[in-house]
Amino acid sequence: MSQSNFVDYVKIFCKSGDGGGGSMHFHRSKKNPRGGPDGGNGGSGGNIIIKADAHKWTLLHLKYTKHVHAENGGSGSSNLKTGKTGDNVYLYVPLGTVAKDAETGEVIGEVVNDGDELILKHGGRGGMGNDHFKSATFQAPKFAQPGEEGQEGWVILELKILADVGLVGFPNAGKSTLLSVMSAAKPEIADYPFTTLVPNLGMVQYRGENSFVIADIPGIIEGAHLGKGLGHRFLRHIERNAALLFMVPVDAKSISKEYQILLKELKKYNPELLDKPRLLAITKCDIADDEILKSAKKTLPKNIDNIFISSVTLYNIDELKDKLWKILND
Repeated sequence: MSQSNFVDYVKIFCKSGDGGGGSMHFHRSKKNPRGGPDGGNGGSGGNIIIKADAHKWTLLHLKYTKHVHAENGGSGSSNLKTGKTGDNVYLYVPLGTVAKDAETGEVIGEVVNDGDELILKHGGRGGMGNDHFKSATFQAPKFAQPGEEGQEGWVILELKILADVGLVGFPNAGKSTLLSVMSAAKPEIADYPFTTLVPNLGMVQYRGENSFVIADIPGIIEGAHLGKGLGHRFLRHIERNAALLFMVPVDAKSISKEYQILLKELKKYNPELLDKPRLLAITKCDIADDEILKSAKKTLPKNIDNIFISSVTLYNIDELKDKLWKILND
């Protein structure tokens, strides 16, 4: 997906429909010129709803939708007729979309499965007609209830990528190259930092009919939890991944130190990310001679399983798939 077409954040002003007013009416006919109250209730205003659609991968279609208004409910009328219910407005979004109140930052909810619905703004209730207020001691109420106003306010929609494995590493750690050899995805690849500016998904075929999804997400930098670099745009996509594959180049000064920095950024952004199962891949082993490999092994962190790989020569790529499959199924 091109960078210009990937949108994972939109802010929209939402106004649900007002409820219709109840009717203040008395039945009149030739046979009954002084009939009782027969004013009907007003209809409810329309809701504004987001609905998960498995065929959508971006919020691009909502980028220029700044205001959304649902239909007002119709007024009640004579002969106990209830007003029309206002039509709902549906905003179709990708799976993994989170809705937040723009003013408070409070999470309204999220849609994860295809077809999930979440009401962002409830329509106002319709007012009661005068028939509703009659009683044995109050037979001719000369009033009706107005409809409630709909809810309004700014809402933020954020997309968090859904994938089985998220690739975590500094820029130029080899994440895009790994994605390209493990799946049919074709991310942009170049030898400079921040080649990847948007998440890329790839389906990995595993030993016949099995498969899992990996996400190549923009590279992290030190201070990303504060919003530096691609900051929060990157980190929120990791929250949905079932497992994390940390990637550090074999020629790094200290593999353990780079891994600890990555771990620290995730912890400061959201400590729950450290509860996910993880694996460390030491990448670019095709450029390493025996001396570099020996030096790298001395700086390996001791509290995480690791594997040396090369996406160029496909060294240990099948073994990497085996390890990831085992993690996902354990």
